[in-house]
Amino acid sequence: MLTRKQHELLRFIQARLEESGISPSFEEMKEALDLKSKSGVHRLISALEERGFIRRLPNRARALEVLRQPDDTGTRAPRPAPANSNDDTPGRTPQRAPEAANDVIEIPLHGRIAAGVPIEALEGQSSLSVPAALLGSGEHYALEVSGDSMVEAGILDGDFALVKRTNTARDGEIVVALIRGEEATLKYLRRENGMVRLDPANAAYEPQIYGPDEVEVQGKLAGLLRRYH
Repeated sequence: MLTRKQHELLRFIQARLEESGISPSFEEMKEALDLKSKSGVHRLISALEERGFIRRLPNRARALEVLRQPDDTGTRAPRPAPANSNDDTPGRTPQRAPEAANDVIEIPLHGRIAAGVPIEALEGQSSLSVPAALLGSGEHYALEVSGDSMVEAGILDGDFALVKRTNTARDGEIVVALIRGEEATLKYLRRENGMVRLDPANAAYEPQIYGPDEVEVQGKLAGLLRRYH
C-alpha cells in the first residue's frame, strides 16, 4: 500500500504527463504536495520507484514514466501506440512506444558567448533542458548568445547555442572559437594563407583574422533554442 503522499504524488505526475507529456519539476511536485523541501520529493520518488510504480528515464532531465497505478493488478502501464502504427494482426495487441515529448536531456549551460566582439567564456554550474531531438550523438553544452554579428545566419541575441564539443571543424562551419585562451566567440570558421579567419554573418562587422596558434576550436553549432517573451 502507498502512503497518502506517495499516492498524491503518483496521481500528480500522471496528470501532468497526460496534460503536457513532460514530467513535473521537483519544485512543482514540492509545491503541489505542500512539502517543505525537495528532499521530501526525492524520498517519495525513490519509494515509488522501489515499489515499481514509476521509473526514471536515464540521462534525461525531468523524465519519469508511470508504470502502474495503486489499483492496477501489478502489470506495467501500456505505452501509447505510435501514430503511424498499422499493425492490425488479429489477436495481437499493438505495441506502444514512449512519449517523444518526454525526451528531454539536461546539458551544461556555460555563460554567455559573443556573436560580436569576443567576450570571456564563462564556465558556470547551470544547466539547460533541451529536447533530445535537437541533439545528435556526442557531448553537448549550451551558451547564451550575446550580440548581433550572426543575425544573417538566424542567430539572435539571447538565443541559446547548442554546441557539440569538438576541437576540429571544417571550413564554413559555425564554431565556438577560443581566442588566445581567454575570449570566446561564435563565428564561421575559415582558413586561408596559413591564418584563421572568423567570419560574422552581419555586413556591419569585419572578419577577425588570427594566427593558427591563437585560435582553438571548442565546439561547433548543433542547434538553437529561442525563448519568446
